[in-house]
Amino acid sequence: MTIRWRHLLALVIILPLLGFGFAWSGLMGVGASSGHWPITNWFLHWVMRNSIRTAALSITVPSLENPELLPPAAGHFETGCAICHGSPAQGRSDAVLAMLPPPPDLKTVAPTWSDAQLFQIVKHGVRFTGMPAWPAQARDDEVWAMVAFLRKLPEMDTNAYLQASGLHGIGHAGEVSPLPITCESCHAEKRLNGNSIIPRLAGQQEAYLLNSLRAFAERQRPSGIMEVAIGALPDDSLPELASYYARQARPPRQGIPADPRLVEKGRELAEKGRPEEKLPACLSCHEKPGGNPAYPRISGQNAAYITRQLQLFHAGVRGGSSFSHLMIEVAAKLKEEDFAALAAFFASRESVGP
Repeated sequence: MTIRWRHLLALVIILPLLGFGFAWSGLMGVGASSGHWPITNWFLHWVMRNSIRTAALSITVPSLENPELLPPAAGHFETGCAICHGSPAQGRSDAVLAMLPPPPDLKTVAPTWSDAQLFQIVKHGVRFTGMPAWPAQARDDEVWAMVAFLRKLPEMDTNAYLQASGLHGIGHAGEVSPLPITCESCHAEKRLNGNSIIPRLAGQQEAYLLNSLRAFAERQRPSGIMEVAIGALPDDSLPELASYYARQARPPRQGIPADPRLVEKGRELAEKGRPEEKLPACLSCHEKPGGNPAYPRISGQNAAYITRQLQLFHAGVRGGSSFSHLMIEVAAKLKEEDFAALAAFFASRESVGP
């Protein structure tokens, strides 16, 4: 028995030393051109699937049926994902296909994963594959939008994809891709009717727009979508971009009619607040004549966008400018039902400004 334990102890000491010695020798190949042994390839994929399956068990999947989730996710996919995974608008290059492992065609692979598993992959990435984590880990809402898009991707033909991603975007404001993806691909007024979660920029305060662009560029305002878009722009272009949108006239919105009772509840909050809870009126700061130009104009934005921003402020996620802490303090006092009421009121209110 003593001899056996000695042999085991020797193995415990010698085998790691042999492994380190082999690694130090340089005889272990790391070239991608030779690929993995079949057993290695199987083992890595087996480990990955088991890990993602287990991590996804604790994830609660929200409803992904809202079609407004698709445009921002599709635009991001074309600028940030298609270069590796391909898309209905562009194929994968030979250089990408020579990667180890090669990035999969998501039209065929996405259906093999559940919604929760896709969320895990998109948010956290996959080690040893080149698949990055989502740039803004605090923005689960953006990750879920991407999951909703990946669910629809297998059934998208080229025309449906072009329409969703805005590849036929108009104008030249802030090109961010070799393909014709521009700021207008998402923010063009003609794409924002209904109840889009994308903000309307036309006629917005110039100071607010510039502060927001800089906050995205400096990763002080979390958004995986906007960080990628702004990251492709030179710093000196941001003032010009803010000025471009601030000068635009915002046409009357064509939104979804809201419940009059909800609008009235929102009006009460916007005009009077809740003094007993030290909740100030929204209009005591926003759109106030002579007010701070760094405060955004809210009227005329789509209800879904307003609701999402209030939720982000309430969760302490939204930020970036030197004034964002004020809104975080105010939003912390809002109740869940207040979000919809304020969104309904401001969405139904005629836009203020140029």
